[in-house]
Amino acid sequence: MMESKNEPGASALLRVLTLDGGGAKGFYTLGVLKEIEAMVGCPLHQKFDLVFGTSTGAIIASLIALGHSVDSILELYRKHVPTVMSQKTAPARSQALKKLASEVFGDATFSDVKTGIGIVTAKWLTERPMIFKGSVAQAHGQVGTFVPGFGVSIADAVKASCSAYPFFERTVVRTSMGEDIELIDGGYCANNPTLYAIADAVQALRSDRKDIRLVSVGVGIYPDPKPSLLMWLAKKYLVSVQLLQKTLEINTQSMDQLRQILFPDLLTIRINDSYVTPEMATDLLEHDLKKLGILFQRGRESFASREKQLREYLI
Repeated sequence: MMESKNEPGASALLRVLTLDGGGAKGFYTLGVLKEIEAMVGCPLHQKFDLVFGTSTGAIIASLIALGHSVDSILELYRKHVPTVMSQKTAPARSQALKKLASEVFGDATFSDVKTGIGIVTAKWLTERPMIFKGSVAQAHGQVGTFVPGFGVSIADAVKASCSAYPFFERTVVRTSMGEDIELIDGGYCANNPTLYAIADAVQALRSDRKDIRLVSVGVGIYPDPKPSLLMWLAKKYLVSVQLLQKTLEINTQSMDQLRQILFPDLLTIRINDSYVTPEMATDLLEHDLKKLGILFQRGRESFASREKQLREYLI
């Protein structure tokens, strides 16, 4: 059941949170969110009216929308992410991801969310986005047949959003209408889901641009890790990892550039810092907990440089 964020007599502000994809680099996102949650003094679902996420951002966004604290999400990431990312084959990673989704989300559905949600995936056959939402208020059409999350469980929708083909297998979901739809990682259409969130805020929810406060959190930008001997021997694999990484990063940057051009008047804080030192080298398949802990710390530091503006937007 979605909760109202505004008390009687409060302003009509619509606060939106968007979370990029990026695999294990979601630890950076959690570092940022840890500080935001501490600043606002309440679970993030009570502060944001709309939370959109892609891939690793979909996991975090869904857990936020279900009422989880950032600390509990961080604990889940520390437990599960290294296990998923350390698998050597796409079937093994996909099986580990399925187990993660099942253990973390259980039987939760999109009717259970406590705030507006958007989980971005991409259809394999028709090459179009498929976005899972919880509220009919976010529908852009077909209102009469709207079913929260198309009747798909949150676990299956999140798994689909994280299915970074070819490093994960494609995911088939079954909708409430009995359709079987093959999906891949939402990063292929919007690794930065901000424009989709703005579309819901402006077109579906009919919010005035002046009333929207948008916080867009990335996963950070890092140097490529030095290939191991094994990766050098498997050059095809190495090139594939680099290509996927580059594809997602280009998508992320282009989406943000479009956001700046199309919505220059929409008050936005974008948090996605770049790092150039060799010790910060990493990629979306990182599974070294020590390195992931450093990404979490960097996220907390990125918050600090925007704290004043974030306080103005959110408190």
